Amino acid sequence: MAINAVGRDIPSHIEGYGDTTNRLFAGAFARIPEGNRDGGKIRAHGPKENGKLLSGIREAIAASGLKSGMTVSFHHHLRNGDYVVGQVIDACAEMGIRDLTLFPTALFGVHKAIIPHIKSGVIRRIMGSVNGPIGQLVSEGGMEVPVVLRSHGGRPRAVVSGDVHIDVAFIAAPTADRAGNISGREGKSACGAIGYAFTDAQYADCVVAITDNLQPYPIAPISIPGIYVDYVVQVESIGDPAGIVSGTTRVTRDPLRLLIAKYASKLIEASPYFMDGISFQTGAGGIPLAVTAYMKEAMMRHDIRASFGLGGITGYFVELLREGLVEKLMDVQSFDLDAVKSIATDPRHIEISADWYANPWNCGAAVNSLDVVILGATEVDTDFNANVNTEADGALLHGTGGHQDTAAGAKLTIIAQPLLRGRIPCVTDRVHSVTTPGEVVDAIVTEFGVTINPRRQDLIDACKEAKGKDAVPLVPIDELYARARKMSGPMEPVAQGDRIIGVIEWRDGTVIDVVRQLA
Repeated sequence: MAINAVGRDIPSHIEGYGDTTNRLFAGAFARIPEGNRDGGKIRAHGPKENGKLLSGIREAIAASGLKSGMTVSFHHHLRNGDYVVGQVIDACAEMGIRDLTLFPTALFGVHKAIIPHIKSGVIRRIMGSVNGPIGQLVSEGGMEVPVVLRSHGGRPRAVVSGDVHIDVAFIAAPTADRAGNISGREGKSACGAIGYAFTDAQYADCVVAITDNLQPYPIAPISIPGIYVDYVVQVESIGDPAGIVSGTTRVTRDPLRLLIAKYASKLIEASPYFMDGISFQTGAGGIPLAVTAYMKEAMMRHDIRASFGLGGITGYFVELLREGLVEKLMDVQSFDLDAVKSIATDPRHIEISADWYANPWNCGAAVNSLDVVILGATEVDTDFNANVNTEADGALLHGTGGHQDTAAGAKLTIIAQPLLRGRIPCVTDRVHSVTTPGEVVDAIVTEFGVTINPRRQDLIDACKEAKGKDAVPLVPIDELYARARKMSGPMEPVAQGDRIIGVIEWRDGTVIDVVRQLA
């Protein structure tokens, strides 16, 4: 065992993951990349009567050369409406293909249908976020090897550095043509941006586009060009529109959560970053959306315009764009119908890849230009470490998303959440799992006020200067923890075994923590 930079005991070797001796987390910015980008196979397709169009998924699997033991990838822009993962894995099972490594950007509740394939051995390993039922299965020891959890930026970093090699990428394409040009902007399964699929298309040995909206060549606009796509398959449906995008994303109406959002907005206003040209990322949750609404009011009061909004884009950001309060939107994932419509029609609404968005090993990750980000967490501790992967009971139910990447890139990282959820404290002395280290978390905002990391004396001073209606209610972390403990009462320790069922990587590929099986 060895202790990493956030004080976590990490075995020198993890069965099913490998040696960790030279991959211990040493700090948010400690690992410096070396070498060159990895490269996929060179492929060439000559003229064909039907281009790359094949009759079905099974034919595409056969043409791709997929065999037992290989790695297949998927993207999650169809979210809880996705049909593609299930269709492909069902076909693999029927064809006798086994021991696959599943490399999705994320799995959702809809993917519980593949659990029988995990139990039967069709899927041996998962490297990607496991939300809901599959996460519960993993937590209870339902997989032989640990799940590997990476951030949205850590995933493309792993691909371009050669840590992960994709044999076949299956890309759900809301619109495609016979040459494999792909777009997410149109079609009955439109999802807007498809930024998480770009790296897979560029680096996989073989790429299969699966669409339910085949259009004449060439489609326009094109997100992923056909130069990266080997085969195209048309199916009846790639997903359920009701699960792909939300008709609306709503600001919370809960008075407690509105208070948290108001305090977060006050902190932003008091910070040195609240000026013309500010850039920020919020998210699609009730509290972050409320922060966006408060920010809109503040920007109008002070006649401030933002340079760009980033990340998963919602209708609230689209509204800011249309009203001239934000100049550009950089969209890796469109969360609702307004965002889908906007990216299809407004050239100021820019589609970006996950690599561009958050990969720490490139020359221009967008997160590095962020002034402010609003994040959540299942829990934080007195060292400002944040956990977004496990629940308080230790169950591995959530992915990392862009949490690590935006926290590391933004000048002001705020975690906004209630002090308790039910009677479970969200502020503790030691989080169950470390996802994001405290060195890149600047403030925690709860209904009891704003807690600033002592590393950021500049922020503390700025908040103390804010007076009157702009005053920021500051509270020390120890006081916040004591209040949470008093309100929750004594908590039973989480019962867990020794077996490691999950490895949490920091965005640079080092191991920041491990997750152990529930007892």
